[in-house]
Amino acid sequence: MTPDEDIAAVAAQLADLTETVEEMQRQLGAVVERANSQQEKSERQQARADVQQERIDLAAKELADVSVRLQAAADALRQAI
Repeated sequence: MTPDEDIAAVAAQLADLTETVEEMQRQLGAVVERANSQQEKSERQQARADVQQERIDLAAKELADVSVRLQAAADALRQAI
């Protein structure tokens, strides 16, 4: 093989390697984009779950308050009878 053929072979290999690296970079970018999208989706779901939990906690407190008032009313009725 002549030096020019060697250089041409190495240049072709470098071109192939550059192309492979660029494709890997595109694929990695797509993976990162999907991961970011999934993270955002997860954060939105967590925020909705937090809001639902707050609503559940508020409803439970309201039910406890109603229970106390009902018990007081029942006690008052017993006293009146």
